Amino acid sequence: MSKCNGFTIIETMVALAILLSLISIGVPSLNNFIVYTRVDNEISTLHRLILITRNSALTHNTSVTLCPLSNQGKCKNLWHQELSVFTDINNNKIYEPELNEQLVANKAAIKVGDKLQYGKTRIGLTYASTGHLLGWGQNATFSYCPEYHNDKNRGIVVRNSGRAYVSAANKTSGKNVRRTGAKIKCF
Repeated sequence: MSKCNGFTIIETMVALAILLSLISIGVPSLNNFIVYTRVDNEISTLHRLILITRNSALTHNTSVTLCPLSNQGKCKNLWHQELSVFTDINNNKIYEPELNEQLVANKAAIKVGDKLQYGKTRIGLTYASTGHLLGWGQNATFSYCPEYHNDKNRGIVVRNSGRAYVSAANKTSGKNVRRTGAKIKCF
């Protein structure tokens, strides 16, 4: 008579209990990591798009606008949708290819449910050929707020000088804040 090697039902149950315990601990941490990575990627991509906008204004020696475009080519206050960068020769925040305005870059829409805002009511960000913001009142903060994770909000502050600063984590709270110490939030 030969003896079969294998696991007993007790050994299998203990191994399964340990595995389920590890999964129940790991899944929330994995979810937090995924949200943090998504927010970080969106902020990095948006920061690069702002830099492209500024550099294009300097390179093309004309005003360049970053905004979400409507079907008619007009800037609108729907920052969660696809964003476009285009030369804006007449500085009217309307993409007009018939005037030889060129589309420079695009960024895909953000995840459904997340929020992206530029100030409260801003419809576009326009750089002058000098690399400074063109027009009064364009300096503001881009705020990115992931759905159900307000502790992971991030932002980019755009100054009148044209410089853009990514928010940093506060050493005490660990939450992202502006240089003034104000928390990043969406309305």
